[in-house]
Amino acid sequence: MRAVWYETTGVAETVLRHGLLEDPQPGPGEVRVAVRASGVNPSDVKARSGARGPMPFARVIPHSDGAGEIDAVGAGVDPARLNTRVWLWNAAWQRADGSCADYVCVPAHQAVPLPANTGWDAGACLGIPASTACHAVFADGDVTGQTVLVTGGAGAVGHYAIQLARWGGARVIATVSGDEKAAVARAAGAHAVINYRAGDTAAAILDATGGTRVDRIVEVEFGGNLAISAAVLAPGGVIAAYGSMADPTPRIPFYPLMFNHVTVRMMLVYLLTAPERARVITRLHDALEANALQHRIAAHFALDETARAHQAVESGSLIGNAVVMLD
Repeated sequence: MRAVWYETTGVAETVLRHGLLEDPQPGPGEVRVAVRASGVNPSDVKARSGARGPMPFARVIPHSDGAGEIDAVGAGVDPARLNTRVWLWNAAWQRADGSCADYVCVPAHQAVPLPANTGWDAGACLGIPASTACHAVFADGDVTGQTVLVTGGAGAVGHYAIQLARWGGARVIATVSGDEKAAVARAAGAHAVINYRAGDTAAAILDATGGTRVDRIVEVEFGGNLAISAAVLAPGGVIAAYGSMADPTPRIPFYPLMFNHVTVRMMLVYLLTAPERARVITRLHDALEANALQHRIAAHFALDETARAHQAVESGSLIGNAVVMLD
């Protein structure tokens, strides 16, 4: 099979190799997926660069997200799953072989039916960006009638979070860093969009809500936004945080948050429990079937351009997802 892999961490164009490897065969309880699209996420880039520590395997085929068709099944897997369209989650999480190859074998439950109305490239964005957004929005229940603040509303996760919160019946406020990203957030369905570089962000959020504090924050930058969060969050509100890159070791204003009865939910999509994963999969399926999701694919790359895809994600210049196409 065609594949991209690395045997040492480092710069993408130096360590990523493109060539042929032996076709994998599914073991008991596994399916083999003929990959049509492989999603490239920041976590894939960080693992390849060495930012996540030493390599756990001698050779790694990167990328946890992907989409394709099941073309072989292992012992104990219903043969009826053959030739079905699926999307993948955690293909490369604590595993040597991810989706950046013609074929990948995964436990059968990690290959999820992909609705016919969803393309391969969109399916390759469901495992991390869309699943993170879905859990962040709905982990504490329905959001009907609530006000949800999505920070980084034009980001890969934020873009899905706006749509899912809106689909779930919430009023959605989004923050962005400029006009182009504001247009993306508005197109996703945000009721109000605020440029956090253009003044008092907390005041602008409260102005957009008519002075009503928000019920839930889908948070891309927990530490950097803590002061704003404390100022705009309603009593009993929730911060669902999936990132804190600008301030990875923030000082927590414990008593202001405690006296507001705030819940801080730290979340990592790779570690969802089985019930949490099942709820995310069900909600995403329902949203996809309802045509409630736009999929913003910022760039497509061929398999032999995987190093370029990693560079694009690493640069932070993309407004949307990067996908390697194998079809």
